[in-house]
Amino acid sequence: MSIRIENINIKNIEDIYEFELENREYFESVLPPRPEGYFEIERFEEIMKELIEEQLSGKCYMHIIRDDFGKIVGRVNLHSIEGEHVRKAELGYRIGKEYQGKGYASKAVKQVIEQGFTKYGLRKIEAGTSTENIGSQIVLLKNGFTLVGSEKKVMKINDKWVDGLLYSRVHIHNNQ
Repeated sequence: MSIRIENINIKNIEDIYEFELENREYFESVLPPRPEGYFEIERFEEIMKELIEEQLSGKCYMHIIRDDFGKIVGRVNLHSIEGEHVRKAELGYRIGKEYQGKGYASKAVKQVIEQGFTKYGLRKIEAGTSTENIGSQIVLLKNGFTLVGSEKKVMKINDKWVDGLLYSRVHIHNNQ
C-alpha cells in the first residue's frame, strides 16, 4: 500500500466535502464535532477557500491523503504555525472509518513531518490526542514523537470531557 498527500486546493474541495460528510458520524464519535454550519456546502467551500489562502501565506499546510486508487482516505495538517527563527506547528490528522488500522495515518504523518522539516522550514511539531485514542498515540510514537505532558478535560467528545496527551518532535538542524 502506498499513499500520497496533496495540499488542499480549489480542485479537490468537492472530494474533501464528500469525505467529511461520509465520515461525519464516525469522526464525531471520536473527535470534537465540526463547528455549526460546517456541512452546509456554501459554508464548507468558504472555509476551504479561507484555508487555501492561509496555506498560501504559510500559516498552515492542509493535506488530503489519497490511496493507490486516488480515493481520499484521510487528512493530515500542519496548522497554528508560529515563530520566526524557531518555527513550530501543530499536527492534526483524521482517517476515514473504513481505513482505520491499515497504516495510512502512520505513512501520512511521516510524509507531512518530512515536508514540515524540509520544505516548510519547521523546527518543532506538536500534537495532541485524547488519552483514549490509543491508535493515535501509536502513530505519534512510531513517527518519533515524545510524550511531553497531559491535560485534564481538554476536549469534549460525545458530550463528555476527556483528558489529553501532548506530544512533540523537534528537528535538529545541522548547518555543516
